[in-house]
Amino acid sequence: MMIYDHILVRFGELALKGKNRSVFEKHLLENIKMSVKSIPNLKLKRTYGRIVIELNGQNHEPVVEKLKHIFGIHSFSLAFKVENDLQAMQKGALTVLQDRANVRTFKITAKRAYKPFPLDTMQLNREIGGYVLTNTEGITVDVHNPDVNIHVEVRETATYITSASYDGPGGLPVGTSGKVLLLLSGGIDSPVAGYLTLKRGAKIEAVHFHSPPYTNERAKQKVIDLAQSLTKYGNSVVLHLVPFTEVQKHIHSEIPSNLQMTVMRRMMLRISERIANERGILALGTGESLGQVASQTLHSMNTINEVTNLPIIRPLVTMDKLEVIDIAQKIGTFETSILPFEDCCTIFLPPDSKTRPKREQTNKYEQYIEIDKYVDDAVARTEKLLLTNTKRINNEVEDLF
Repeated sequence: MMIYDHILVRFGELALKGKNRSVFEKHLLENIKMSVKSIPNLKLKRTYGRIVIELNGQNHEPVVEKLKHIFGIHSFSLAFKVENDLQAMQKGALTVLQDRANVRTFKITAKRAYKPFPLDTMQLNREIGGYVLTNTEGITVDVHNPDVNIHVEVRETATYITSASYDGPGGLPVGTSGKVLLLLSGGIDSPVAGYLTLKRGAKIEAVHFHSPPYTNERAKQKVIDLAQSLTKYGNSVVLHLVPFTEVQKHIHSEIPSNLQMTVMRRMMLRISERIANERGILALGTGESLGQVASQTLHSMNTINEVTNLPIIRPLVTMDKLEVIDIAQKIGTFETSILPFEDCCTIFLPPDSKTRPKREQTNKYEQYIEIDKYVDDAVARTEKLLLTNTKRINNEVEDLF
């Protein structure tokens, strides 16, 4: 098998960013560097419209696996680098073709990104294709449906020859759209919401509400594992673990049962907003889907939203459950999400939650609970974990930011 010496990374949506394109490309370059930093000897550089990774003898497979999860990449190809010389291009194209098994037809697709090169694309197609035909047997040209399409990309300092591409995940480079605090439960939906938020370029931190001793350590570990799964796409995630038992017990004793779920959600938003403000985060994110449960009707969302001025990002709001499950399976969070450990939303669950709670009625009953006291206490006792795509760092993360 041929040893490829480079990888060409192509952008998608970044090409539409006009004068800001360079900023997005630099951000993507840094994200790729961060993702592959454990692989020695790689060299990366940004050229117009591409990021070029020089493998320097390293196996390409672990690099390919990393690139498949980096948002902002449209596609990428293993590449064979030659000089900007016609004979070198011809021999390189022949080498790439001979590396492929069971090829009966081929096509040459030249791209002349470096315009001063003396031959135009049509001339390159003819000269390189003719050389390949002359030096092979039983192989013909098929410009419509070839077994292999050999791309010859002439750039300013070198020519790169490729014959197959991998799809990237698309989207925008993580970190180019600010930061969102994701409300992460142990269910199927919120990890998918986190993945889709990352895809739109937002970096995420996550907040989870747990209620020991009613929820156990295995339920807590499940959420840590889900947050860890998201680091594959975002490099790192700070997870805020909020003790919620006292808040829930207080609500249970002071609020009518049919409004307890609404008030509990409002307390979650108040605590999340406090954490977001302390971390300089400008939006909250949830895995809510319209009409899925009592707290996700428009009436409920309207009443719950009243307690925060931060925008709430809901990437799943129009999806049905099967669509969400499909994404969860693709990104590898589904099997963890369905582990049967209870979270704080399933304990103290009243049987008669309102689907049309009103702001006025909710505000009336909230007069009887000590909101500031319980928010202050929950935030003060919040545990923080820094999770990276390689390891989990201990609780003390403040010095790292």
